[in-house]
Amino acid sequence: MKLSDADLARFDEEGFVFLPGLFSRDEAQMLMEEAQAIYAQDREEVWRESSGAARTAFAAHTYSEPFRRIGRHPRLVEPVEQLLGEQLYMHQFKINAKAAFDGEVWQWHQDYGTWARDDGMPEPRAMNIALFLEDVTPANGPLLFIPRSHREGVFEAGHDLETTSYPLWTLDRETVASLAREGGVEAPVGPAGSVVMFHGNLVHASPANISPFSRTIVYLSLCAVSNHITKFTRKEWIAHRDFTPIEVLADDCLDELVAQRRAAAAE
Repeated sequence: MKLSDADLARFDEEGFVFLPGLFSRDEAQMLMEEAQAIYAQDREEVWRESSGAARTAFAAHTYSEPFRRIGRHPRLVEPVEQLLGEQLYMHQFKINAKAAFDGEVWQWHQDYGTWARDDGMPEPRAMNIALFLEDVTPANGPLLFIPRSHREGVFEAGHDLETTSYPLWTLDRETVASLAREGGVEAPVGPAGSVVMFHGNLVHASPANISPFSRTIVYLSLCAVSNHITKFTRKEWIAHRDFTPIEVLADDCLDELVAQRRAAAAE
């Protein structure tokens, strides 16, 4: 799959591009059911909120067949290859939940800031591509982006170890306010199956979810093979050390799994 000229221009200007309905609802529902099964497991890769609700599940592509296929899906991998101009490896894979009523905040941050500081990634030649497994609305903790903030490089950040269960390099309020006065704040919202891809330096966050509707998103953090990390301070299932180029599967690679779920539901 390739991005259009308009998509490429928007990504360059704004730092992100939103692709509504790129996957079908059936594909998204099959993956959502798999995510729920993973969240129910007692694994070190599954991190939880203070309430006990799931916050994120790392490296699901290494122990789940549906997510293994998503990690090699052409609709997710090929657009990033197009932008970065070379083959990619999986730097990080996670399924982030925002449980109804209990989903906690993700503070304002830049992903490349963490990748550089914690993992020794040489350059911001990596980005996230995110797949909505549930409808994302203004009410259930959507991603918030500051358009064009990716053009400013890496900002100073503090290491927040206390606000939530997940440590994060966060930006101060003055920096965020200054950027937002210039670029505004946008929140891509849309149906399950939609995809948003965004630059590693784009400043973003997400608010707590106090709505009665959950919100689950799969993130592939894809990095150019030539730009692989050089520090190994985080666990391998958080920052991967296998720099083998991803070989994409066929576009219909989820069809078999969707059909199996339908058949099981009909029994």
